[in-house]
Amino acid sequence: MLTIDLSRGGSTAQRLEKELLRAIVSLELYPGVRLSEQEIAERYGVSRQPVREALIALSKQHFVEVLPQRGTIVVKISIAKMREARFLREVIESAVVRRACEEFDPASREKIDEALEAQARAAARSDSTAFKKFDEQFHIALAEGASCPMAWSVVGNLKAHMDRACQLSLLNTASMQLLIEQHQAIIGAIDAGDPDAAEAAMNYHLTEILRVLPEIEKNHPDLFE
Repeated sequence: MLTIDLSRGGSTAQRLEKELLRAIVSLELYPGVRLSEQEIAERYGVSRQPVREALIALSKQHFVEVLPQRGTIVVKISIAKMREARFLREVIESAVVRRACEEFDPASREKIDEALEAQARAAARSDSTAFKKFDEQFHIALAEGASCPMAWSVVGNLKAHMDRACQLSLLNTASMQLLIEQHQAIIGAIDAGDPDAAEAAMNYHLTEILRVLPEIEKNHPDLFE
């Protein structure tokens, strides 16, 4: 039995919602799998009420579907939702990097170097879990460095609809190294104070998933709507 850590704040249902979303995004809970309130409650040592609340919250975000008299299933990956989320993310992060070219916090700049170095180490050992963690740290540092940390809060909610397909794209060191090079191009343009180049680099980076999506869908047709 696992337990829900409430030390970080939030209700049991909210903490459970985050844990289930993490499992869905990481593909520990596969698209199409049926979820049992009772089994989840037993696994995490909670009552069924917070489980029910967590599943309702996830259904509103379109990650699970609650079917009356039939139970709850993890929804399959929606390409339409992915494309919409990617578009909105591009709007936000393009604005972030343009602002970063005007002024950038030195402490955040150091965090970016640390994130890139950590990503390189993760890529060398083909550790996709660690790589995603440091990928996120890179983008968080961009937003913080540009003095708009709230931008990441919005992006974080959007990107979950892209993350399952992104998980399938991180197959080897080469695919991870490509993303590192794109990160380096973004921060290089910011260092040069070139907003047009920074925006172009960010837009190219965020369309990477669209370039590999046809192959992912071909290799995993059962995971997509």
